[in-house]
Amino acid sequence: MGVIKDILTFLANNVFGQVPILIGLITLAGLVLQRKRAEDVVAGALRATIGVVVLFIGVDVFSGGLSSFQTVLASAMGTSPPHADHSLTDFLSKQGGTIALVITVAFLVHVLIVRLFPAARYLYLTGHLMFWVSTVTVASLVTIAPGADQLTLVLCGAGFVAAYWTLQPLWMRPLMRRVMPDDRFGYAHTSSLACLITGYAARPLGSREKHDTEKLTLPRQLSFFKDVNISTALIISVIMLIGVAFADDGVVAGAAAEMDAKLSPWVWGLLVGLRFAGGIAILLYGVRMFLGEIVPAFKGFSDRVIPGTRPALDAPTVFPVAPTAVMLGFVTSTVVFLVCLAVSAAAGWFTLAPPMIMLFFVGGAAGLFGNVVAGWRGALLGGVVSGLILAVGQGFTWGLYERTAPELSTLADPDWYAIGWLLKATDPVIGKGSVWLVPAVALAATVATLVLLGRSDKRRAAAEDETAPADAATAQA
Repeated sequence: MGVIKDILTFLANNVFGQVPILIGLITLAGLVLQRKRAEDVVAGALRATIGVVVLFIGVDVFSGGLSSFQTVLASAMGTSPPHADHSLTDFLSKQGGTIALVITVAFLVHVLIVRLFPAARYLYLTGHLMFWVSTVTVASLVTIAPGADQLTLVLCGAGFVAAYWTLQPLWMRPLMRRVMPDDRFGYAHTSSLACLITGYAARPLGSREKHDTEKLTLPRQLSFFKDVNISTALIISVIMLIGVAFADDGVVAGAAAEMDAKLSPWVWGLLVGLRFAGGIAILLYGVRMFLGEIVPAFKGFSDRVIPGTRPALDAPTVFPVAPTAVMLGFVTSTVVFLVCLAVSAAAGWFTLAPPMIMLFFVGGAAGLFGNVVAGWRGALLGGVVSGLILAVGQGFTWGLYERTAPELSTLADPDWYAIGWLLKATDPVIGKGSVWLVPAVALAATVATLVLLGRSDKRRAAAEDETAPADAATAQA
């Protein structure tokens, strides 16, 4: 038993927890299954792996600026995170092994479900979110079932997480078909709740055809804003310089000194904006690079191992579709969050901490999905929805994890809040020792959903077969 546990932990830490390795191995296997030549297999796997590495380099470049941005904005608003007796570091030191086992067992269950039910369609491959979804689930289970042993936490957590990984790309599929009509890959990101709300709420606001952010007509003097790199650099630099103007001089000087001790705070603020734009450009290049390999290579799995399956991938994979909408969603979500922060501080409520990285990815994704429904109006709505969810969710969820890892509420995406409160809602039952109901209900709901989707797909296919001969006869006539 100990050997099996060590193997599963190794896989979690060194394969599923390392996104470049995971994507590289899947690309390698997919090309081998397609019987490509050895040189093509090696080159394709390396290009996909390097693409993911480039993507994460871009994330590191701009997220470093966002962390400084967060510090400066918090100082400018005069806020600081609330005190906590426990920390995420402490929680991971106690439950890190449990989380690693949940990741591995959940992925094996997820693969089995996708193999058995063709309607599942998508294999969840966003490695870092595999870790965070498992962490949030284990923290929630520890909260509602504090006496549960490790085996119980692993099996119950894995069943729930596998159900989430299976269903989340499916409930995003209708919106993703607007982004990717050819259905090359699915959307696997924990911003899905904000994206769904935006997609449905934006319907009355117009159409993408009339208001697409990528086709906006600007005056000649402002036409340079059409270049997303330039608009990103300008917008973030301006926001950063405003933050520098109102933040504590010592905080700004300390942040600037981390880049260069001789640097003026104002020049530092400008450089942060420029680095942010550079990081986004690197990220988008990495996305294009690894998508060019993983999507065709995955055909090997789709044809030979898991028929009809497509990869479900991280949020940045859709950002190149409408980068202007991404920036519009990010800026709007940031403004809305800061308004909520000011209102909360003035009223003496919870002290919010600006989660800049989440505001970018969640706000940007919701802005993009809002744009495919209603153009720039939908993108703005996506930013509003994201800012509100992240602000309200943070305020209400800190207490939920105060005995485990309260930082999970400030690092959270919208789906994290949904998972935490969904499991919390089972507390009256779980408190009586029925923790096994969590995976049982989750997996039963998943199977029922897949069976219904499978029947719906069969009916649709039958209808298409019936209309095909009529269409052919009409064409001949």
